[in-house]
Amino acid sequence: MMDTITPIPDRTFIEVTEVWVPEGDRLVLAGGNYGTLDAFKAASGSESFARGEGLPGKAWADGRPVVLKGFEGSYFKRTAAASAAGLTSAVAIPVFNGDTLMAVLTVLCADDDSRVGAIEVWRESDGLLMLDDGYYGAAKQFEWVSQHTHFPYGQGLPGGVWSSKTPILMRDLGSGYRFIRADSAGKAGLTTGLGIPVPVPGGQTFVLTLLSALGTPIARRFEIWDARAAKVGKTGGAILIDGICARDGKLWDEDAPRTVAPWQGHIGRVLGGGVPVVESGVAGLPANYNSIVAHPIHTGGALSHVVAWYR
Repeated sequence: MMDTITPIPDRTFIEVTEVWVPEGDRLVLAGGNYGTLDAFKAASGSESFARGEGLPGKAWADGRPVVLKGFEGSYFKRTAAASAAGLTSAVAIPVFNGDTLMAVLTVLCADDDSRVGAIEVWRESDGLLMLDDGYYGAAKQFEWVSQHTHFPYGQGLPGGVWSSKTPILMRDLGSGYRFIRADSAGKAGLTTGLGIPVPVPGGQTFVLTLLSALGTPIARRFEIWDARAAKVGKTGGAILIDGICARDGKLWDEDAPRTVAPWQGHIGRVLGGGVPVVESGVAGLPANYNSIVAHPIHTGGALSHVVAWYR
């Protein structure tokens, strides 16, 4: 069965993105992109979370990514404000450096008959990656296929991230032979996939996948920055190694690869501070883009990669 997709101009799959950071024994808001949802932004700005409290606090306490596909009657604390804003689901991604929580990134989505995409959490169990949970909007057939798919080590986008322990971008999901669910992805209109390792205390394997459609994209530009010493020396900087953009030409010249230093621009702030950066309507973004999410990955006690997406 084919999902019917009606593209909506200038509409994205994710409505709100937030960064919560530890301050004493609570998580406080460090930044966010709320679009036009000013009332929900105000409600979030006056909130904080203890360990185990609310969605960010649950990701902290559980030490793993958390998907919440309904707010009513749940542990979500801002239900009334979310309902008034039309928000219906959320995913929380903790950022750990070893056993230390650096931040929790939360993304919140609205649900309707036209919004298509996927935010998936894959968990290793008995030597395979199984779907732990995910949010798919109107892509119900693709959701069903995903619930009945598993990935061995190194296979598909989740399995490739598992084996490499690095973020991976995949293009042309509907026709790419490396994407195991290509047929159903093509029918759903999904075109671009970003896979991200999510290191957690205890060493269990989690992989986050963001699958973007043309009509309601998660983002219109994706980047992967490599900060490992083997790539950049001991400078603490990073080099742009992959990227996809819907509006631009090449992201960098092969003769002069793009690099960034700690505290230089938005990516540099992630390198210097080790926590995600989420901003909108600020200077320093590439032309034609209004917002950025820049997310760090800590491996072996050091920041190894930064993934960024723009819209």
